[in-house]
Order: sequence, then structure tokens, then C-alpha cells
Amino acid sequence: MPASSLSPREVDEQMALIARGIAELINEEDLRKKLARGKPLNIKVGFDPTAPDLHLGHTVVIQKMRHFQRLGHRVVFLIGDFTATIGDPSGRSDTRPPLTREQVLENAETYKKQVFKILDPQSTVVDFNSRWLGAMTAADVIRLASGYTVARLMERDDFAKRFKNNIPISVHEFLYPLAQAYDSVALGTDVEMGGTDQTFNLLVGRHIQSQYGQEPQCIITLPLLEGLDGIKKMSKSLGNYIGINEPPGQIFGKTMSVSDDLMWRYYELLSDKGMDEINRMKEAVTQGRLHPKTAKEELALELTARYHSPQAAEDARRDFNAVFADGGVPEDAPALVCSQGADSAPLAFLAAAGLTASRGEARRLILQKSLSINGELCLDPLSPLPPGEYIVKLGKKRFLKLEVRH
Repeated sequence: MPASSLSPREVDEQMALIARGIAELINEEDLRKKLARGKPLNIKVGFDPTAPDLHLGHTVVIQKMRHFQRLGHRVVFLIGDFTATIGDPSGRSDTRPPLTREQVLENAETYKKQVFKILDPQSTVVDFNSRWLGAMTAADVIRLASGYTVARLMERDDFAKRFKNNIPISVHEFLYPLAQAYDSVALGTDVEMGGTDQTFNLLVGRHIQSQYGQEPQCIITLPLLEGLDGIKKMSKSLGNYIGINEPPGQIFGKTMSVSDDLMWRYYELLSDKGMDEINRMKEAVTQGRLHPKTAKEELALELTARYHSPQAAEDARRDFNAVFADGGVPEDAPALVCSQGADSAPLAFLAAAGLTASRGEARRLILQKSLSINGELCLDPLSPLPPGEYIVKLGKKRFLKLEVRH
């Protein structure tokens, strides 16, 4: 046995961390063989810089990249500056407009600053796929396209549905999964990771690598993290997200609004705590030896410290408890229960609870910076709050205990 080879026990130890929280691995036998060689693997994750800010849902796969770094492997954070100008059709029912080159580069710089709050900069390779895709000739593209059939591309649900419903599919959209697959060829990827909505594209990568004489990559898909409502995936457009660039108080407070059940999924997918420790905490909560709020507070502290600092996290906890636990809210403060949607917008619930005489007064006070929700200033009168419990403060003396339900 070569000196660099790993024993079956050592492979098992790596697999335990790699398998934590994943949705699917294709396939385990191949990955074990790659690990057993004892050489650092090339781990690739591609990001199209289509939006400038990350939320916790985006960090699930980045957290798994960090796991591979801890095991000594080489992580490539691939910014799809070239493929972003095509537009990823995954999960879409229409053609996605491409970004300009200026938008791509601006968003890419923002991404780079954010991911190093999780990844080790010293063991992370940041690359741009324009480096090889931009240099391809027409002959190179034709050779790439010849390695895959239209029938296989039409197996994708989004393409099949659009074709069935007579919704246009541009030829360049067929090139997206092929271009992503060629990224794996260019990088000699051993493992590619992505969300469950990327499974088709990742499988194309395995096929194209074999066409170019490479050993096919293994595929790891990660689940799409539920947002604060506990139902739909975390999304800025749905308002159920925790942004990693948000102020410490917002990250802490939003994490504390997560349901007791969903908290454990956040622990598994986002926390650096080992699963043994998490399972002990979960058992302690089930047996009544640990209060769920205490467990959730640990999670909120960890996440807030990761994206800001330990001191900022402690300050956020202090401020949170000053409002919620230490008598900051009068006992006779009114309470209101409303449904998610138009009724959970500040303009609506302030008037409904009697904190203002009218929606006009509510709008005026919000614009005057008199409204705070869970300790954070709110200047948006129209955006609905996601399901959860909130302490609303208007001015210095008006409080509302608000519960937003599904």
C-alpha cells in the first residue's frame, strides 16, 4: 500500500463529515476510491454572480466546501462570469436575461468578500470560467456540443415543460449545462457540488468529462434551506431570509424567530458544531433538561459571530434579551395575530392594532424613523413580514406583540 493511501477507517472518518446534511451523493463508491488515494481532491462549486448579496440559504454549500477544506482538500470557488452572460435556465419557465459584463464583475467582487467569512482564504482558489470558456474557438464549441444529445437535454423538466407549452427555448440555453460541464474538464474536478436544483447540470459534467478522457467527477447535492417561514426555500423575494451582510441584531433576532423544529435543520446545515454535540443538545431539549430558547440562542450567537464578531454577537444577544426577556416590553402591550401577506405589512398591522389612527399616520411615522421591529429600524411600510413572533415599537412608548402566521 502506498504511503499516501488512506486506510478504510480514515476514509470512513472523512465520509462521515462529507455526508453530513447532504441530499444526494453520486456515487459513494467512486468517492471512496478517490479519497483512498490520499491525494487532495479538487472540489468545485460554481456561482453565477447574478445577485450581490448572500443569505444563509446560499451558505449551505459553502459550509460543505469548508468541510472539505478541513479534510485537506483543494476548494475552487468558481465565479461563472462567462456563463452568467448566458443565463442559467435551471428551474425557470422562461428565458433568463443575461447580465452585462460590468454587472457580473461588480457582483463577483462582492461575492469574494462574503465567502471568506466562511472559507479559509489560504486554501481557497477563486477562479473565473471566462479564463477558458472565453478562449474557446467555434471548433471547440462544436466539439463540446457533439458530446451530448438534444434528447438528453430535453429530459430536463424546465426544457420539457417549456417545449410542451410552446414557450420559446433559445439555442444558447442548451449551451449552459455544456459550458458548466466544460468547467469541470478545465479544472480536472473530482467532486462538484450544488443545490438539488442543479442535479441535471452536474450529471452532464460527469458525462462530458468522460468524453474528454477524464475520470468522471462525483456529485454532491445539498438541500435547499427553508426560510424563516419553515416552508418555502430561503429567498429574498419571499422576505423569509437571513442575509449574511445584515446587522448583527437582525441576524441574531431573525435566527431567534426560527421555529424550534426548524432550528435543528439550521444546526445540521449551518453550524460548525459536531453532529454528536447537536444530537446531545436535541436530546436534552426533548427531555426537558435544556430550554429550546437556550439552544436557539447558541445558534444565533454562532451565526452572528461568524458574519461579524464574537463581541457583536454578545451585544446582539444583550440587546435582544433587553427587549424580549428583561422586561423591555410592557406587560399590557397589545397583541395582534395576523396572516402572512398584506396584513403583515407595517402599514396594515399598525393601524389594525390601534397603534396609529390610520394608515396615513402609520406611513408618516415610519418615514420619520419611528418604527423598529425586533430592535431594528424599519423604513419599509409595505413589505410583509414572514411568519414569526415580533416585538414592534413605535416611537418611545407604543409597543405591539405581533404574531404572523402562515
